[in-house]
Amino acid sequence: MRRVLIANRGEIAVRIARACRDAGLASVAVYASADRDAVHVRAADEAVPLTGATPAETYLDMGKLLRAAADSGADALHPGYGFPAESAAFAQAALDAGLTWVGPPPAAIRLLGDKLAARQAAREAGAPLLPGMIAPVSDAVRVAAFAREHGLPVVIKAASGGGGKGVAVARSAAEIPGACARAMRASAAANGRAECFAERYLDRARHIEVQCLADAHGGVAVISTRDCSLQRRHQKIVEEAPAPFLAAGLDARVRAASAAILRAAGCTGAATVEFLLGHDGTLAFLEANARLAVAHPASEEVTGLDLVRESFRIADGGAVGPGDPEVRGHALQFRIYAEDPARDFAPVRGTVRTWRPPSGPGVRLDSGTEQGSVVAPDFGTLLAKLIVTGASRAEALQRARRALHEFEVAGLATNLPLHRALVADEAFAPSGPARQFSVHTGWIESNWPVSASPGA
Repeated sequence: MRRVLIANRGEIAVRIARACRDAGLASVAVYASADRDAVHVRAADEAVPLTGATPAETYLDMGKLLRAAADSGADALHPGYGFPAESAAFAQAALDAGLTWVGPPPAAIRLLGDKLAARQAAREAGAPLLPGMIAPVSDAVRVAAFAREHGLPVVIKAASGGGGKGVAVARSAAEIPGACARAMRASAAANGRAECFAERYLDRARHIEVQCLADAHGGVAVISTRDCSLQRRHQKIVEEAPAPFLAAGLDARVRAASAAILRAAGCTGAATVEFLLGHDGTLAFLEANARLAVAHPASEEVTGLDLVRESFRIADGGAVGPGDPEVRGHALQFRIYAEDPARDFAPVRGTVRTWRPPSGPGVRLDSGTEQGSVVAPDFGTLLAKLIVTGASRAEALQRARRALHEFEVAGLATNLPLHRALVADEAFAPSGPARQFSVHTGWIESNWPVSASPGA
């Protein structure tokens, strides 16, 4: 591997370009017309235009991405996350073109991208599961029958896809048809088939995930656990490593189950296995993502590993190291979005007039944004990921309060006010042993309705 095409944009493209330079590899960026002057274009050694203005015409056009690889002389391709990163067809096309695919093989992407097949793999690996349908459906009638048998609430999911998309909760029988319709629309958008399935819903649950690296020789290293419970509309906004307040027995269970699932799926490279943890201690497999995780920097900061560089090494035939890495300290990652807290966090567009990110001990910023950057929601509104590390969770929270206070952005609305409120809230940042960590995946919506949004 000598020259890597980065089939993505924004902060993750910058992140991969930096890893290429650290590893002594040449990097090639691609860009839509609106991204001609973007940070990721300058971060790479070379940049190739993708003629077009929309995501479908550019970063989602697999033919254009492969032509860019050929024209630039790239011999490897890293898809990042999002866009076609979880497309088995794209991975296969890259391999057929003679490129080294930096990521899990097509078969693993296909298996883990099918949520029902992933559930079956988890079942065979002995992972804990909630009651769920074993085959996809295209109508609400059978979902209603499942709810009558197993009880409400139920969660209805698109049969394919991930990242919290195509997920709807029905707490009554009357809500099932609408929830099914939303999930089926998402499934149709993901793979052209309007199919969904239902599972028993675990209410007020924490979201625990396990970052892993796997090689082609059967080795799997568990890098760290993470907690991703602070979410909005099933989209993660704060992640931390390791998962706090997790009993040793549960930690061992999620680690063992994650390694077993990835081995069963034949997965290699960076991958993440996700679980729900109920307030009563119920643990259940949720899904597995056969790609680099958005939250991977939090795991890097507590292990000292560069997961992108490790992915290059594994794609080149290398093996994961012996044993799991030691986890030291605590890291918090905050996703900074261009969105308006006063308008139910609606995405916003505009020009970044002021961009003064924080710095200092324990502060890392992964970003593709700078002063003058133009934000267009069609291409996503993630401006940056702020990662703050401390020797303990308490120290990381103290630094996070300082860093979030230092962070200045003007010209458009951001969710910084929400993050500043979160790190001061007793439910997320308990001030002493008498207080309990009590956040869950629906906690933000239940605690911050639109009328009470921070900064509103």
